[in-house]
Amino acid sequence: MDRLMAVVVLTAIIHLINTLIYAVRPAGVITKRLATAYSLFNVIFLVAQTANMLQAPLLGSIIDLAIDRGMQAAGSAVNLLNSPVYQQELVVLDHQIRTIILGATVGTLVGAIFIPTFITFFIKGIDVFLQVKSVPKMIGMVFFSPFKVARMAKSAVRIPNRQFFKQAISEKLTIPRKFLVLNIIITGIFTTSVLSAVYACALFPEFRTTVAFLSGIINGIATLLFATVVDPTAASITDQALRGERPEKDIKQMSFYLALTRLLGTILAQLFFIPAALIIKYVAEIIARGGF
Repeated sequence: MDRLMAVVVLTAIIHLINTLIYAVRPAGVITKRLATAYSLFNVIFLVAQTANMLQAPLLGSIIDLAIDRGMQAAGSAVNLLNSPVYQQELVVLDHQIRTIILGATVGTLVGAIFIPTFITFFIKGIDVFLQVKSVPKMIGMVFFSPFKVARMAKSAVRIPNRQFFKQAISEKLTIPRKFLVLNIIITGIFTTSVLSAVYACALFPEFRTTVAFLSGIINGIATLLFATVVDPTAASITDQALRGERPEKDIKQMSFYLALTRLLGTILAQLFFIPAALIIKYVAEIIARGGF
């Protein structure tokens, strides 16, 4: 597996797991054990964290190699960015990063398809946890009772068919549209923030370290919107369902639309990619010239 494909696969895994978090709230509401559901999900989230630790240096090496190849081929060009050879490296890099974003879309799609399966999986997992009262014991069951776990997993698999999607879309929307639209935008920003920053490193190679640390500017905007609009709204709807003020189907509908809007957000990231890179480059230039 080459370097780029490894990054694409790891990115897909990260986004798959981050999409499966939408199965936690329905499982928590159905079992009335929301905190337990989130605690169990954290075990799975460790896989995403590990994938992220592997992905970051591989992604960085792709950028560094592209810059080094461009510099060596351009030779003593006064303006590296105007060198035809370096411009070609930027074109290749653009295609590579867009392929990585496509990996995020594929991972999100797979995660969305398996949300019904993971709702059932978490419900069964919560029941097992309430019996054994220990996550290590649950992990031990996976290693020492693999056939039992396999049977449980097999019975939990529920792949949505065309009728499921048709029914889900045709149902009256009972959750706010505004926070769904914002989820598209926020996901688009989160998906491209680091990728735009590393591409900006190639646009401003002499200050690439400064540029690399500026992805937080883009992430900060998304974090603010998420913390003030999306997460509180989702939490409020979940609390209402736990108190019996909303039917359980509203939570399932919310999970479906959050996964759908997340998928659309990863597609939107393709549009955000270059503008975000240019914004980061512009800010880096200001810092480099002593503007701050």
